[in-house]
Amino acid sequence: MSPSETKSIVTLSLLAAFVDGEKHERERAEIKRIAEGLSQADGLNLPTLYQDVLMKRVSLASVAGELRSTEARQLAYEMAVCVCDADGTQSEAERMFLADVRTSLGLDASAAAFSQKAEEIATVPMAATAAAAAASVPASVPVAPKNPDTAELDKSILNASILNGALELLPETLSTMAIIPLQMKLVYRIGKSYGYELDSGHIKDFLATVGVGLTSQYLEQAGRKLLGGLLGKVGGGLLRGLGNQAVSSGMSFASTYALGHVAKRYYAGGRTLSAHTLKDAFLGVVKEGQNLQTQYLPAIQEKARTLDAGKVLSLVRGA
Repeated sequence: MSPSETKSIVTLSLLAAFVDGEKHERERAEIKRIAEGLSQADGLNLPTLYQDVLMKRVSLASVAGELRSTEARQLAYEMAVCVCDADGTQSEAERMFLADVRTSLGLDASAAAFSQKAEEIATVPMAATAAAAAASVPASVPVAPKNPDTAELDKSILNASILNGALELLPETLSTMAIIPLQMKLVYRIGKSYGYELDSGHIKDFLATVGVGLTSQYLEQAGRKLLGGLLGKVGGGLLRGLGNQAVSSGMSFASTYALGHVAKRYYAGGRTLSAHTLKDAFLGVVKEGQNLQTQYLPAIQEKARTLDAGKVLSLVRGA
């Protein structure tokens, strides 16, 4: 893809991020931080792009006009869908926006089918069955005091981190999107092991408290893959990605590792840790996870080779 097409894809993703006008200020701040962090890409001034989107100095029509190749148009739409779905079910404003994107880019019915797949991944319930979810009790009250096997919890956190690190290496957009619901399900299982039945709203609040924004996290993951030349590629894209340290930064491994261990402390302690303590703990464990990522990189790469991107929904459902 040309630099102008890459710029347009990023622009469309930012338009999608703000289309419903409901982003919390902390999420907006995270998106701005990410734009600044990715601003070293050749030919892209992402902080300026971010301001252009917020100030409505760019339009869907102008972005669509820069996307000339079929691959670029399809990838742009897929990223916009995943941005809209990153924090859950699409709002009415997001559905209307995506319909306009499909029309502007001249995409066929397969684009709508992709949107449905993304929506299914975003809305997979935390509990194994709908009946179990309906029977859950409020997250503020433990079902019963529990003393889980902490060694087994540590193992499950590591396995989830390796899996999400592997998904970060795959070129498909849905693989990138699957990381967030898998992180949420990890927190759900940890809370449940200590006797707490959690719903998705509580888990989203927990992630936001420690500093993990859903939309911003997807933008960062996908942005690094896009600018690293991996996202949207097939076949050789995976092998090229495995050797590309700019792409395999271990962000997903480290963030999943930190979420798991901070959740473990939080629920083991009866949910008494303050928001400030949680955020500080998360930042500290992220650094630990980043150091461990090098150690586990061979396992991450091997896991990536075994993943079937066509079965991402099944993977999320079965987690």
